Amino acid sequence: MVPPLALDIDGTLTTPDGRLDPRVFELLPDWEAPVVLATGKAFPYPVALAGFLGHPARVVAENGGVVHVDDETTVLGDPTAPRAVIEAFLERGGDLGWGGDGTVNRWRETEVAVAPDADEALLREVAAADGDVEVVDTGYAFHVKSPDVNKGEGLARIADSLGIDPTAFVTVGDSENDVSTFETAGTAYAVANADRTATAAADVVLEATYMDGTVAVLEALTAGERPAGRRR
Repeated sequence: MVPPLALDIDGTLTTPDGRLDPRVFELLPDWEAPVVLATGKAFPYPVALAGFLGHPARVVAENGGVVHVDDETTVLGDPTAPRAVIEAFLERGGDLGWGGDGTVNRWRETEVAVAPDADEALLREVAAADGDVEVVDTGYAFHVKSPDVNKGEGLARIADSLGIDPTAFVTVGDSENDVSTFETAGTAYAVANADRTATAAADVVLEATYMDGTVAVLEALTAGERPAGRRR
């Protein structure tokens, strides 16, 4: 029997240039245990991916701000403070950095994403002055969000709804927003491209990067083996 999974998307199910790796559609559709997609992306993205994989939508989106399981969506994050911080950031000359692409934040319900090449120092200064938000760097964006939600708590909610102990889950991730998921699940794997925070929190740091690392985990679990990597 394979274990239930909690998988990040960006940096974990993707190629180095940010495309969804096609092996996702080879390995995950027939996975015989629940698959939770736990991501910093806005809610529609993981829901769509779950649908294309043929799995029920079991989703932690917006870094725990939105959780969906058993056809029920729960919005846990409060967008008021993050949006106020972004307004102050823009008033002080900041730029979200997405150019004309309004889709990055169009469907976000609980947080605001700022491009990784934006003025991080100014963003963090404004956020610190507010005091009611945190800035999470995923490598793909700076997420301005409530500190009261995270992906680990979202996973725990889904596990409870499914009647599964959260420690039964195996999780794979690459960023600081995956640390709470690592702490909630039973076994945590960081792909080799993971940031320092995720690497320090993982049970195993894999030898391979991006989807290559995730493939190594999935294939090993299917074979009843342990993936190659540095155990902590």
